[in-house]
Amino acid sequence: MASVGPSAASTQPALPSGPAVFKTIPYAFILPEIVCGTWVWIFVAATSVSLPLLQGWVMYVSLTSCLISLLLLLSYLLGFHKNSENWKVLDSLYHGTTAILYMSAAVLQANATINSEFHTNAPLNYQLNCVASVFAFLTTFLYILHAFSIYYQ
Repeated sequence: MASVGPSAASTQPALPSGPAVFKTIPYAFILPEIVCGTWVWIFVAATSVSLPLLQGWVMYVSLTSCLISLLLLLSYLLGFHKNSENWKVLDSLYHGTTAILYMSAAVLQANATINSEFHTNAPLNYQLNCVASVFAFLTTFLYILHAFSIYYQ
């Protein structure tokens, strides 16, 4: 008679709940994503916007993803996932899509930074836009890292 090994469901790592979210590698990136994304929209909001269409997209992506990531973090902290496999798929799709959107926003923010160098209030706006660009690319990297670590887990 053939022996039965452990089922595939038991070999899958459990989704963290509560404070364990901050100790588990893919999910520990959520809080830095929120913090860096918050800095992006704070710095963009602090500038005098010279290209409203470009920086409007940056604000939309950063604010929306910050709020959705906050809701996702709260759902993990409160244990709404009930260790369902669907949450891993949702998490991977969300972070992959957001990484693509954030990459487009980071490139547009870098373009706005280059264009802000030549305007009247140049030194302050240029510095704020530079910092916003750095945080936008850092946040993009965090979302990419999170999406790939979930995918390869």
